[in-house]
Amino acid sequence: MKKVVLAYSGGLDTSVCIPLLREHYGYEEVIAVTVDVGQPEADLKEAKGRGEKLSNSYREVDAKEEFVRDYIFQLIKANGNYEGYVLGTAIARPLIAKHVMEVATEEKADAVAHGCTGKGNDQLRFDAVFRTSDLDVVAPIREMSLTREEEKRYASEHGIYFATEKRWSVDENIWSRSIEGAELEDPSFIPPEEIFQWSVSADKAPEDAEVIKIDFVQGIPVSLNGTKMSGVSLLKKLNETGGKHGVGRTDIIEDRVLGFKSREIYEHPAATILLEAHRDLEQLVLTRNELKFKEFVDRTWSELVYQGLVMDPLFESLNAFIDKTQERVSGSVYMKLEKGVARVVGRESPNALYSKDVSFDVKQEQKSAEGFSMYHGFQARIVRRFH
Repeated sequence: MKKVVLAYSGGLDTSVCIPLLREHYGYEEVIAVTVDVGQPEADLKEAKGRGEKLSNSYREVDAKEEFVRDYIFQLIKANGNYEGYVLGTAIARPLIAKHVMEVATEEKADAVAHGCTGKGNDQLRFDAVFRTSDLDVVAPIREMSLTREEEKRYASEHGIYFATEKRWSVDENIWSRSIEGAELEDPSFIPPEEIFQWSVSADKAPEDAEVIKIDFVQGIPVSLNGTKMSGVSLLKKLNETGGKHGVGRTDIIEDRVLGFKSREIYEHPAATILLEAHRDLEQLVLTRNELKFKEFVDRTWSELVYQGLVMDPLFESLNAFIDKTQERVSGSVYMKLEKGVARVVGRESPNALYSKDVSFDVKQEQKSAEGFSMYHGFQARIVRRFH
């Protein structure tokens, strides 16, 4: 009996994949796997109901703690950011693919499958992990070049119905929400407030600002306002707190891996706050040379994540460097949340490289700096003599 394990979200694409895998690819047994990385409970419930009905076997894997501990925390250490995008969907795909592969191995399946189209980045992120095995990789939507309307007709013919027609395509996990589709495809279209669920608009945020304190230990956020929290709880609380003040909205034109530009809208209050706080703490405790080199490392790390190349040997090497730098990134950062903005208003660390000896208020012999100043810009002055 031919068996395939499908990365299943419960949406239209992956739902139509189940009968397609049977009818067009000859897989007699389809196992649907949903990996919980912080999706809404309603979405998980819907996926379970539909998955159990359509597939031969349905599994749900709770990976929230693993997602935060092994993926999000490393992203924070690396200041993960691609063209303004905090890599929410990108960082989750390899973890989802990993768990699908584990089920496929356990079930002795012949193949693994996903419901990605041939236009986006996710196909690459799933494929890169799936192809590390000898299993066949099947992508029905991409291989059959199905349009959204064709999928809807096929779903209707096979008794696959959705309670409400979703106008926007939303991908959500504990780190971020991405919203796209319909009029949002037009770069000039102004998004309506209805697409946002985690944050209020800046003009409707409270008039009174809120100052919060985030404690880091070796680059990892461990407490909020003095209260130690698990990673999952901390992210949920910061999403709630930041969203209340309108923090964490991104609307950008993004360069996809395949080479074309797309309009992307994201919502990520906790990510905005934590990345801003972490970068600032690094400025306090890392040397100028470390910061300069790490900026290049962070950018390369983010590009690899965006491309789905987390199995690349370079990725492991970058993480080794990043982890070494984080040994001193411990301390507290004070953030002010106000009208859509999260900004640092204070920071402290036992490893601070900041010295009060250079304060303007400290009496100190200053003439020793004159020798350095004399030769500062020396070559440029010589060049000016020739013109």
